[in-house]
Amino acid sequence: MSHEDKATSARDPESTKARILDAALSAFSRKGYHDTRLDDIVDESDTSKGAIYFHFANKERLFLALVDQFADLLERRVQDAIEDQPGGMNRVQVALETVLETFDRYRRPAKILLIQAVGLGTIFENKRSEVNDRFARLIQSYLDEAIEVGDISATDTEVVAHAWMGAIYGLVIRWVTTGEPESARIMNGLVPLLLRSVGYDTPMESRLERTK
Repeated sequence: MSHEDKATSARDPESTKARILDAALSAFSRKGYHDTRLDDIVDESDTSKGAIYFHFANKERLFLALVDQFADLLERRVQDAIEDQPGGMNRVQVALETVLETFDRYRRPAKILLIQAVGLGTIFENKRSEVNDRFARLIQSYLDEAIEVGDISATDTEVVAHAWMGAIYGLVIRWVTTGEPESARIMNGLVPLLLRSVGYDTPMESRLERTK
């Protein structure tokens, strides 16, 4: 890395890193992981290879950083959404809806996370599994709260949370790949189904209805 590249990244490292991540997201979306070269990301981010290497050891680490960035965004949106919700199944429902809404709103990074990581090797599959476990634990904690307040009967919340994440991923992967079923159908069909699977049958308004 040249002295100039180091100086540029040192002056405003977060801005440079953000530009690189945005450019990588765009390039991976257009060309796929394997066909994207670092030169493509350099051109799109208006930086240099030296600036990229200042923040990321290689293309693989840059891709993993995008996965972490999306996971952080998803968790932050869930936590913000449930902040004012009372404990119990209200939080469970809002968390589920927020996960689905985030995949809908950020379809491009979701497609990279869910589709392009497939077949890219063990390190990518481990990262995707790590993200899945992270959100399963989050859902599990809300289910445990719902049991404590008496909204639902005791159940194996770890198994339930992982089963729910599998159902969400399965439908979202199909949606980002084919456009079907539409996101509204996933929201309206999947969330009540998941809630009923733990014995919660009380009708609840969706977040969209509550914010009207």
